[in-house]
Amino acid sequence: MHTADDWKQGEKIIGACMNCADFINLERTVGELDRAGIDLYHLDIMDGSFVPNIALGPQDVSAIRRLTDNVCDVHLMVREAARYIDLFVGLGAQIIHVHGEEDSQVTRTLQHIRDMGAKSSLAISPCTSFSTAKEALNVADFVLVMRVNPGFSGQTALPFVDRKIDELAAAKDYYGYKILVDGGVSFEDVPVLWEKGVDGFCLGNAGLFGKDSSYQEIVRSLHEQ
Repeated sequence: MHTADDWKQGEKIIGACMNCADFINLERTVGELDRAGIDLYHLDIMDGSFVPNIALGPQDVSAIRRLTDNVCDVHLMVREAARYIDLFVGLGAQIIHVHGEEDSQVTRTLQHIRDMGAKSSLAISPCTSFSTAKEALNVADFVLVMRVNPGFSGQTALPFVDRKIDELAAAKDYYGYKILVDGGVSFEDVPVLWEKGVDGFCLGNAGLFGKDSSYQEIVRSLHEQ
């Protein structure tokens, strides 16, 4: 099974936001994405409380984990996310993203993710500044930068978030994390954000699903940019 440790420094990480995928034909979709060379399956867990939508759950993580050897992560957009760390690591999630906006003890939660053998990730909503988040970066293996307000796919990226990406990129060598971006990431955004210092891209309807080109054509082109 692939792990996040397999990703080398300077390697572009292309992820698929699976809440945008066709779950009726999930086995076929995952097979096509694997053959296309996707690096990451990004799974949004939503509870209808922390965010206004409900999406995906343990059974979905388990189903996708059985279909692929590639890295699976979970983005916990839920209240009391710390309660669910053991569950999702046990289901095979290798990266867990949690929000400091929801968790007043997020550094403890991030450390617990590491203690469970997974990679810790601090998810940062558009409303959260770099200065607010920076102490938690000491225990974050990844930072997931939300370019939209969490909760719904299909939103247009908020341009002011890119200034925060510049701050995070300038600090990533000091703290030792990789940067992933999520929300409204188009094909055209990837080379621009890559130049800023972003390491990985979680692609949904804006950049991967529902396009005229095949997954293989899109992923190959993104890796070559």
